[in-house]
Amino acid sequence: QVQLVESGGGLVQAGESLRLSCTRSGRTPGNYGMGWFRQAPGKEREFVAAISWNSGFTYYADSVKGRFTVSRDNAKNTVYLQMNSLKPEDTAVYYCAAKSPGPAARVANNYGYWGHGTQVTVSS
Repeated sequence: QVQLVESGGGLVQAGESLRLSCTRSGRTPGNYGMGWFRQAPGKEREFVAAISWNSGFTYYADSVKGRFTVSRDNAKNTVYLQMNSLKPEDTAVYYCAAKSPGPAARVANNYGYWGHGTQVTVSS
């Protein structure tokens, strides 16, 4: 069983930055792909970013490309989402998720493990 815990959310003004962290524990094979998704009130959960187990591949939603950076430190069992130039439309609950290698990284249903989420609020 894999447990995921997100941290680092908060309230910021537009243009500021936040770094989210997601720490894995439990039965954690090293080759899990990790993803970040978000869900705003009244909207469906959407893909934000993902990273392969060896950091060789990263993927981003068009809406965050150039502003967000996903990275991971497997020695610390932690994945990060650095969010720069935040916009009010980035306001959402952000979730990290883990999946086995192979399935498409942008598809939420491919992830078998999810954290409980951390709130990010960006004021204008």
